[in-house]
Amino acid sequence: MQKHLELSQVGISFPTPKGPFVALQNVNLSIAKGEIISLIGHSGCGKSTVLNIIAGLLKATEGGVILNHKEVNEPGPERAVVFQHHSLLPWLSVYENVALAVRQVFAGKMTKSQMQDWIEHNLALVQMSHARDKKPAEISGGMKQRVGIARALAMQPQVLLMDEPFGALDALTRAHLQDSVQQIQAELGNTVILITHDVDEAVLLSDRIVMMTNGPAATVGEVLQIDLPRPRDRLALADCPKYNHYRHQVLSFLYEKQRKVEPLPVASAKASQDKRLIKEEARA
Repeated sequence: MQKHLELSQVGISFPTPKGPFVALQNVNLSIAKGEIISLIGHSGCGKSTVLNIIAGLLKATEGGVILNHKEVNEPGPERAVVFQHHSLLPWLSVYENVALAVRQVFAGKMTKSQMQDWIEHNLALVQMSHARDKKPAEISGGMKQRVGIARALAMQPQVLLMDEPFGALDALTRAHLQDSVQQIQAELGNTVILITHDVDEAVLLSDRIVMMTNGPAATVGEVLQIDLPRPRDRLALADCPKYNHYRHQVLSFLYEKQRKVEPLPVASAKASQDKRLIKEEARA
């Protein structure tokens, strides 16, 4: 497959009162056209920062991103983002939310009739044609995410960037949307970059899983190739030795090689301190 997205020596730091905070360092990654890539790692490892640099929402302080031989330094319609929270405009209908993106990208390139057909086509892709006239407040969280995906797809992006798009959904809705993403990607052939904390989701959806080291100065730790045939059936994979082997490799990286010790919550820390003081008073 043709490689069309390249991250080369990407690093970024942010100014703080105590000096620069290095969030990412030496991130190198080549992504082929039509691949589904998952970024996984502990909180604070820079997954969303990588995604925002690819989207052009942040500019790397070192290295850079090349898409189809052009440097990425600002947002563009060839890269569409689906966020964890749908970010739909509440005063617009489902149809109008998608239409807004279509008009921004295709104004002067499509007739009004063509735009209408294109909007309807993308709503049909995510099975939301029946709710075209409803406002976001009138539909479920899973339906809102479907509309967000339709809006992103309507821009005809070469790269679809998804920042934990299913993280706030219940398990059943999440599974339905995971299946939808697989079906849509198989039909359209988009490159998909997905941030997730869910190991099963990463193995189910991905061609490769990019495992990030802990921050600060986070980078790519390991890249795992997922050699499972498509289409993938979650029920069949549950008993697949290869699937469970991949799952174990990711878990091993996260919880052994990159084990993160979380600080005690304030209440627990105070309770420990109180117990110590009581013991000292008893000894006195």
